[in-house]
Amino acid sequence: MSSHISHARDLSNIRLVATDMDGTLTTHGKFTSSLLQALENLAVSGVQVLIVTGRSAGWVNGLNSLMPVAGAVAENGGLFYPSTRLESVALTPIPDLANHRQHLGRMFEKLQTKFPQLRESADNQFRITDWTFDVADLTADELQYLNLLCQQHGWGFTYSNVQCHIKPQGQDKAVGLLQVIRQYFPEYTASQIITVGDSPNDESLFDQRYFPISVGVANVSKYSNQLQHQPAYITTAAEGEGFCELSNYILQSLLI
Repeated sequence: MSSHISHARDLSNIRLVATDMDGTLTTHGKFTSSLLQALENLAVSGVQVLIVTGRSAGWVNGLNSLMPVAGAVAENGGLFYPSTRLESVALTPIPDLANHRQHLGRMFEKLQTKFPQLRESADNQFRITDWTFDVADLTADELQYLNLLCQQHGWGFTYSNVQCHIKPQGQDKAVGLLQVIRQYFPEYTASQIITVGDSPNDESLFDQRYFPISVGVANVSKYSNQLQHQPAYITTAAEGEGFCELSNYILQSLLI
């Protein structure tokens, strides 16, 4: 059972916030002025922010260069974009990308034979390591069946409030984030890192074996029955307003 974020006693130590984007930083699919101000306030206070998203390499490359963040992990742990460079760092080794994309496409076609209504996501053309389709009106049982089909063919599967992902097995947000922390932020301990999310796609960020301080914005509660790993804390507000709420608690704790 998650505690309310106001009960967290360890926020004054936080130096790195690793956060999902869609449904966590966004509000109704958009960045608000309050969210951008919260990111600026954290940066000025010496708290770095990493975006850890399922969004495509193409999207994340652009966002990372425009936002006040320390970097961004794209495609659920597939690639990392440091804020200091435009080139990506591969987190999942894929020797032949063209062949990899063809295999992903064939797996999607197999899923369409069972679910003809599936439609490729608009940003799929900008992807490198995974393949996405719109989550649309898929039920929890249908999502579970899609996961089973992917596993049977040697692929991983996950979904968020926006998209479903066919991906290499073992590629997830926690694995990618841990690689990034080891290579780029080795000075931070687990007690100085907080992870934030809102959906099953973020479940690995709630795994307390790796991230003891995790937060779900309020809209994560609709997935509570589907999550093996629950966030340690939860905000009152949903989506980007929930992230701003968390940001305020962190900034207040630094002043104490």
